[in-house]
Amino acid sequence: MFNAAIFNKVRLRWIAAAATVIVVVAGTVTAVVLHHAPQAKAALQPHIGGHFELLTPDGRTVTDETFRGKWLLVYFGYTFCPDVCPGTLMEMTKAMENIGPLADKVQPLFITFDPQRDTPQIVGEYVKNFDPHFVALSGTPQQTAAAAKAFHVYNSAKRLDAGSKEYVFDHSSYIYIMDPNGNFVTLLAGDMPGHEVAKNLKRVID
Repeated sequence: MFNAAIFNKVRLRWIAAAATVIVVVAGTVTAVVLHHAPQAKAALQPHIGGHFELLTPDGRTVTDETFRGKWLLVYFGYTFCPDVCPGTLMEMTKAMENIGPLADKVQPLFITFDPQRDTPQIVGEYVKNFDPHFVALSGTPQQTAAAAKAFHVYNSAKRLDAGSKEYVFDHSSYIYIMDPNGNFVTLLAGDMPGHEVAKNLKRVID
């Protein structure tokens, strides 16, 4: 289940470049002031992205360095997500179609934060519903949690009913663009239409 209040609070501060960005990490909220003197801005902006070690559907171990040389379009979610995740992945698929030949320079990644249910094989089958360029990544709970933390991804499991083993997640929904050297470039709203995602990709690649 998507928590719109959390999403909108963070999105407005990132996308509209407001004075303060709220970053939720491991259940805590940190306020990071962005609008200071230019020489201080880079030091104060939260670091997005970093090292991760995860598994591909065929069981290979990959890291962030595996994808060097490609522009990355990264999304965190889970395969049991009822609407937000499939909607975002569909818009990413439209974006890949809209950028034409530039698609060969872009690697879209879907990274689960629900490894208990999302095995490498399950996420691999899941992304077959979307653009063929997609690579799905899973791993151990420790590996997926570390990857989510590196990208400041918020997720919190919620039981559907008292005593039930079934659960969904409240989670943030962002598309991360990383450059071929693994550096964070920009953050896009998960509900951004595919043609707008494509426009942002073309802008940064060109």
